[in-house]
Amino acid sequence: MIPWLWVVVSYLLGSVPSSYLAGRWVRGIDLREHGSGNLGATNAFRVLGTRVAAPVMVFDMAKGFIPASLFAQWDRSDAWAWALAYGAAAILGHVFSIYMGLKGGKGVATATGVFLALSPVAVGIAIVLWLIVLRAWRMVSLASIVAAAVLVVALIFTESRPEVLTLGILVASFVIYAHRANVRRILKGEEHRFGKPKRVEPTGGKGRSA
Repeated sequence: MIPWLWVVVSYLLGSVPSSYLAGRWVRGIDLREHGSGNLGATNAFRVLGTRVAAPVMVFDMAKGFIPASLFAQWDRSDAWAWALAYGAAAILGHVFSIYMGLKGGKGVATATGVFLALSPVAVGIAIVLWLIVLRAWRMVSLASIVAAAVLVVALIFTESRPEVLTLGILVASFVIYAHRANVRRILKGEEHRFGKPKRVEPTGGKGRSA
């Protein structure tokens, strides 16, 4: 299969709305109508709880890891940069899912899978900080923001390919921007804390805004 077709496959795989499907199958709800209305890990933990959200997060990581790692081996191309293209396409698919009207999550877990394939040392450092912050403050959103910033710093010191660093900066910037509503709730002391699902409440809108 030619590389451009693998890019399309990567986008379609990244678009699979795992949190939406988990909400439907396990709780019988549309996750877009509860919590923040977001289809990412933070809202999945908030509404569905740890037992459901954790496997969703692992699946979303796989959506990024598989294209950046396996597709890059299957395309029979000698250009390593295709792995970068596959990973970027998977992230875009997660954020702008074709199956959900171009709406989705914030790309944290899928991006983690991509960088796990491209730069495992840097993403390993970011994951450690994510776990530390999550354990200390029990807020997935705060842990994701810190990990995004740490990833960029780690890439600066561990990654020799400027293209990978550039993707890291772009992804981290988007992740931090996408969590702006969470930051406001953190500052107000209203952000949901990890440990148990929040009582399911309908949200007024749909999308990636919170």
